[in-house]
Amino acid sequence: KAALRKHSKTLRRAEKAYGIDRHILAALWGVESDYGKVKGDFFIPHALANIVCAGRKAKYFQGELIAALKLVSRGDLKLGDLKGSWAGAFGQTQFMPTTYQRLAVDFDRNGRRDLVHSVPDAIASAANYLKRAGWRSGQPWGYEVRLPKGYTGPSGRRKRDALSGWARRGLRRMDGRSIKGKTRAALILPAGKNGPAFLILRNFNALRSYNASTAYALAISHLSDRLRGRSAFKGRWPTKYKGLSRAERLDLQKRLLANGYDIGEADGKIGPITIRAIRKAEQKYGMRVTGRPGRAIYRALGGN
Repeated sequence: KAALRKHSKTLRRAEKAYGIDRHILAALWGVESDYGKVKGDFFIPHALANIVCAGRKAKYFQGELIAALKLVSRGDLKLGDLKGSWAGAFGQTQFMPTTYQRLAVDFDRNGRRDLVHSVPDAIASAANYLKRAGWRSGQPWGYEVRLPKGYTGPSGRRKRDALSGWARRGLRRMDGRSIKGKTRAALILPAGKNGPAFLILRNFNALRSYNASTAYALAISHLSDRLRGRSAFKGRWPTKYKGLSRAERLDLQKRLLANGYDIGEADGKIGPITIRAIRKAEQKYGMRVTGRPGRAIYRALGGN
């Protein structure tokens, strides 16, 4: 919400120029880099060269390496600006270099397309990406629905039907409103039939093209709704592994360190080293070994 207020003018300009809802842009920006605070610290030329030498999709990542260097040659960035993820994504909206080449825009009109330092360039470039991915202005990403008892009908991102067709199968919006119209949608059940259900429209797939993950697209969709002031999802996620807050994850890491598990620096981010330490701790306490940063292992280590 603070980012929405601070950058309201830029977000509204991008919304007008590209037809992408400003709440979607704010949500994507937040998920990708925490509003420019966490962009990654791998030197991209080294990271991409390492991947090429490791032989994983060598031709693809070689192309990304050359594209990154061309961005510097073109004058958009300095070599030192090329800091990002181990796989080559960088900047406030985490573009791959070839995506940067194709879709980055100079929204602050200073002659450079700078998605590392320029908030206007980053926001507008994300908007340009979604527009090219088929975003339909004025249409929602979708919404949560309630399934009829004993539902056995189709589901899956590729099984689309008109909204009226889903209504005939007994689906209703969570607020009780009926579903109607010819707009085509798909039903997704990310946690199975006992979890939340969502009808997704074309714009959801535009978000998913940014990162090929249904969970990713759902996270941005939901965050954008919350930024508008809408309520949380109503459906319960069928899991006994209650998650920890960011502060609790940080405290969990500190407790692992205090108990002799070397995980490096405690930063609240659960990576492979922390997961290995959790597994060892679970084994020590006679728990089922999962590696998940859940409530049970947190309590076993002395957390509340």
